Amino acid sequence: MNKIYFGDNLSILKTLKSESIDLIYIDPPFNTGKTQKRKTIKTIRSKDGDRNGFQGARYKTIEMGQKEYKDSFHNDIDGLIPEEIEKSYEEIAPYASIYYLEQFIKPRILEAYRLLKPHGSLYFHIDYREVHYCKILLDCIFGRECFLNEIIWAYDFGGRARSKWPAKHDNILFYVKDPKNYIFKTNELARIDYMAPGLVGPEKTRIGKLPTDTWWWSNIGKKGMYNADVWWMTIVGTNSRERMGYPTQKPTNLIDRIVLASSLQGDTVLDFFAGSGTVGESCLKNNRKFILVDNNIQSIEVMNQRFMDQKNIEWIGIDPEFIDGSMKSKKPYKKIENNNSTEIFSSEF
Repeated sequence: MNKIYFGDNLSILKTLKSESIDLIYIDPPFNTGKTQKRKTIKTIRSKDGDRNGFQGARYKTIEMGQKEYKDSFHNDIDGLIPEEIEKSYEEIAPYASIYYLEQFIKPRILEAYRLLKPHGSLYFHIDYREVHYCKILLDCIFGRECFLNEIIWAYDFGGRARSKWPAKHDNILFYVKDPKNYIFKTNELARIDYMAPGLVGPEKTRIGKLPTDTWWWSNIGKKGMYNADVWWMTIVGTNSRERMGYPTQKPTNLIDRIVLASSLQGDTVLDFFAGSGTVGESCLKNNRKFILVDNNIQSIEVMNQRFMDQKNIEWIGIDPEFIDGSMKSKKPYKKIENNNSTEIFSSEF
């Protein structure tokens, strides 16, 4: 049975059984200091519209709703962190956000390590602002010898900075619990067709080839091609069919690559910053079980919409019958706490 939890991920992780998870992928807040937002709009033809369309026709923009979450971790930490830890940060990383690393990321990664099976893997998705600090933290928890790759997810869309080189990549740190015993099966990756199948023979044509962005160009055509750690893959576009309207939604193809390479059919995959539920979508498609956790009611709304036709999901901490899926809904949301008390959440901010 697949599970979706609504609530604080740290307290929920502590209730899960040790060594019960085969693969963890997480995409935690990046500590950008901003509130991440995603507006949903539609346009209708109107002579009084605010934008031009095809052949000069005027269209009016109507805002349907907005989903958001805060991505800032600059709380007052006086007295929360031991003095020797603070001094260490002052010496080696004076500009690091100690609260973000020590109070937010660290306890959750410690739980992730406990939950992983001996052959388990962790993919930690972050960006250039925090990746260097997070790697040091993960090295301390997993061991530096358990760090296998820094994967660069490179993409093309987004803002165009003029005062510096535009940031067009995210970083994914790949750790295993045991560097001598882990799952890594690139032969499971989805293949693409050869452009000239007549040149490679019927067997290779049937199998197809690895996506070109997993190759080093110098090895193309050579025996024993290597998979590269730079993945060229587009983001989820505004008009994409898989767009769920959730800020920072990751493409299913990106998650598929991780799930297929680092887990087996029937394995359990955990994402405790579930967001729009892309990990669950990938697991359903690739015959894996999943556990998703998020404390953002908008995330739960999106996942309820995404999985509304799925019967093999247990919702924990919230009853999906209370979820309308519309930001305009005034129905209350029922949140079931661990201490058996109940709080009511409105869908309106």
